[in-house]
Amino acid sequence: MGSLLGNVSGGRWGELRDATGAAAGGIPPLLSRIAYGDEDTARIAIDDLGDAICALGFVVGEATAPTVPYLLELAGSPHVVCKAELLVLLGSICRTDQWHSAAEATRHRKHDASYRQQPGWEAAARTAVYAGRSVIEGVASSVRPDEATSARKLLQVMDATLPFPEQRAVMRESPQGFGNWAP
Repeated sequence: MGSLLGNVSGGRWGELRDATGAAAGGIPPLLSRIAYGDEDTARIAIDDLGDAICALGFVVGEATAPTVPYLLELAGSPHVVCKAELLVLLGSICRTDQWHSAAEATRHRKHDASYRQQPGWEAAARTAVYAGRSVIEGVASSVRPDEATSARKLLQVMDATLPFPEQRAVMRESPQGFGNWAP
């Protein structure tokens, strides 16, 4: 796969589930198509990847957080096409709160243990997006208007999206990874 995405195939993708509940083994080939494909190939791969890691634009899965650093790597790479679409996908991931909302709505009811894992996937995915702030800031200064605009919009989303409660304690110790949010 070349130097870009160099260690993507070494992940434990076969053990993870995507946002649809399917095995996440298809994620590395999609990332590779984004990295090395032409514009049409990359667009289709981003669309397919979005379905896998942020289903319907607001439901993340177990494999979402491990995918985000690769999305950030691609967004920061000078030769990758469709950066604007990657940044839109990262914005969708950052905004997701479906599992936290569902957990809050059902907190007084009994639900199975696997359901309690899902808000953690959401928090981990959002934290991974926040961790890439410097990459996104770099793209915001791009000479390509679509990339710069998408990056600035993502930075606005990051600044406007409150951290989940379990993230706040971490942020008090290391707030630089979470933009302008202050505890």
